[in-house]
Amino acid sequence: MDIALATRNSKKAEELTRLFSGLGVRFLTLDEFPDCPEIVEDGKTFRANALKKAVAVARFTGCLAVADDSGLEVDALGGAPGVFSARYAGIDADDKKNLRKLLKELNKFPGKSRGARFVCCIALALPDGHYKTFTGEARGTIGRRPEGENGFGYDPVFYPEGRSMTFAEMSAVEKDSLSHRGKAMKKLYAYLKKSL
Repeated sequence: MDIALATRNSKKAEELTRLFSGLGVRFLTLDEFPDCPEIVEDGKTFRANALKKAVAVARFTGCLAVADDSGLEVDALGGAPGVFSARYAGIDADDKKNLRKLLKELNKFPGKSRGARFVCCIALALPDGHYKTFTGEARGTIGRRPEGENGFGYDPVFYPEGRSMTFAEMSAVEKDSLSHRGKAMKKLYAYLKKSL
């Protein structure tokens, strides 16, 4: 069975094909569907963005489609950066600029009030418009400076609950076992295994 991913990232397709080996699933990126229009992520929630992408791609391709949206919500900042996580420091921001802005805004907050959570919502959509969503979250705190070389985004400042290392200091396997994306992916895997 082919499942279209709402991304052009071939590494993501390879990773998912490995994770779902044995289920007879092949993941295709949007490179397989070059005429698929770009989908603007203008939802107010991670779920809204993931659903918008998955439903549009399923309708266009005629395949089952999977899309995800994720980001960081910081308690002291009223849930920011939230759906703007990737462009927190501006439309052309990169990971370093986003991190710098986040740490500057949290500078006045002591450790106990630096709680945060990573959230990931994965949407699975059928061409007829039916869908199912799977959410994962990882709670933790934001450190005062980046630590670690692995991961991306806000990983170097995020300490998951009960851990003294940031996501960026962990191996990929350890991070996957704790991360928001890993938890959402396990739910998707269980659903597909039961359904296929």
